[in-house]
Amino acid sequence: MTPEEIVAKMMHRDEFSRWLGIQVNHVASGTCTLSLTVRKEMLNGFGIAHGGITYSIADSALAFASNSHGRQSVSVDTSINHIESLCEGDQIIAVAKEQSLKNKFAFYSIEIHSNNKLVALFKGTVYRTDKEWVI
Repeated sequence: MTPEEIVAKMMHRDEFSRWLGIQVNHVASGTCTLSLTVRKEMLNGFGIAHGGITYSIADSALAFASNSHGRQSVSVDTSINHIESLCEGDQIIAVAKEQSLKNKFAFYSIEIHSNNKLVALFKGTVYRTDKEWVI
């Protein structure tokens, strides 16, 4: 399967990413670019986007980028640094880049941007199973 076919199959099953309104802008082996617009129901008690929103888009970007090689992969360790706050109506873009691909593990960095500013940095490690994606 191509990276695009894998991500399309994953998105078809991914109710949460679809509920967030995530759009797949680009996918290739080891990389993925996603976007979404912050909605009112994504705001926290301070009137800014809940940190889970940037975490969630980054987590989806990690999943799509790491599975794009054709082997089913699952996250085993993730972390995020929140740098800037986000408001309702802000569009955010998450870009996942593969840093290292090994037989059983792979390592990724995801940058989240909005309004040409870096708003969060996410790191993720995935376990690469022996299961292949099939149509």
